[in-house]
Amino acid sequence: MAEPTFRAPKGTRDILPPDSGRLRALIDEFAAAAGLRGFGEVVSPMFEDLGVFKRLGEETDVVTKEMFDFLDKGDPPQHLALRPELTASICRAYAEHRPVPPWKIWYEGPQFRYEQPQAGRYRQFTQVGVEVLGADDPQVDVDVISLGWDFYRTLGLRQVELVINSMGDASCRPQYMAALTDHLVGHRSDLSPQSQVTLDRNPLRILDSKRDEDQAVIAAAPSMVDYLNEECSVHFEEVRAGLDALGIPYSMSPRLVRGFDYYTKTVFEFVGDALGGSQNAVGGGGRYDRLVEDLGGPPTAGIGFALGVDRILLACDAEGVFPGPATAVSVFVVDVTGGGHALDVCTRLREAGIGADRAYGGRSMKAQMKVADRSGAPFAAIIGEDEVAAGEVTLRDLRGEAGQRRVALDDLVRDVRALTTN
Repeated sequence: MAEPTFRAPKGTRDILPPDSGRLRALIDEFAAAAGLRGFGEVVSPMFEDLGVFKRLGEETDVVTKEMFDFLDKGDPPQHLALRPELTASICRAYAEHRPVPPWKIWYEGPQFRYEQPQAGRYRQFTQVGVEVLGADDPQVDVDVISLGWDFYRTLGLRQVELVINSMGDASCRPQYMAALTDHLVGHRSDLSPQSQVTLDRNPLRILDSKRDEDQAVIAAAPSMVDYLNEECSVHFEEVRAGLDALGIPYSMSPRLVRGFDYYTKTVFEFVGDALGGSQNAVGGGGRYDRLVEDLGGPPTAGIGFALGVDRILLACDAEGVFPGPATAVSVFVVDVTGGGHALDVCTRLREAGIGADRAYGGRSMKAQMKVADRSGAPFAAIIGEDEVAAGEVTLRDLRGEAGQRRVALDDLVRDVRALTTN
């Protein structure tokens, strides 16, 4: 076989059936879960003004190294970027349209980051997520976290762990940052070369490091929860109490800081234990109470999460849950009389809401039956000269033990419905 002229770019891939159907089924499950809780869908542009994403934090890896940015063809040209995440876009939309708070929205779609591909991580990747803007009640934090937790349970996942922390706010975090910086500077020589560079740019990011040589220094670092002011402490205690009331287990993770500078107070992460290794996060999020204001809107509290669909599906594979959906085709029509009758039978079935497919090109009975078997359809409707003369089709069970029988063409829809609903 000749080599293709072009391939999908590095870090991307074509998602083909049946995998594409499984991905869509997962998104549909999330849409249903979010809808039950009063969330409406927002569809945002895939690219924004670069400045929207710079609000994520000038020293974060996403802003400094991972964005796909470009100049458009305007005069003067506008500096744009493919979205690396959606929270900033949602906050920009809130600042622009000023919906009535609390604004509860969900989203799905591709994000883009220029990073090294690895298991479950691509340069174009799909996320689902929610945001609630305009409410600072800790009960909102509980509702958002419980949505993510319940969604994983709906998929059948049982080896997902919830970890939580508090990032404090603008009045108490500076004291923590000073203590953390003093600690890290005192152990600079013990840090990895990469973390020594990060120390000069953003000491908080070192807590995210998974490098072995950094772990002892990180473990000995001061904890943010020890520096919380009364407001932040009470907020965090109420979040924990809400999770306890719902029976949602969680672990405290004082080193959890997430990847963006906009987080305040509650942060959380869902970890897929079945994945093993360090790349086992299947989603996470937190509260951000200044991002809308940074994007030109009014002071607005916000909280949300994003869940990585690719990593979730890997976790499902590891636990053996959430298989791909069954084929939408119930009947495969095999026509050995030239193909015209297959068109009529398929049309009858489809108009009745029954999935139907067929072969093309006047192929033999044997060849068409092979295609019927590959289609995944549970039944075949076979049309030969005898069936045409009698106004009938032969209905054959392809997956069970019902065998086959001749049925009147006018009764085909009724009989297929009876078989597929039993």
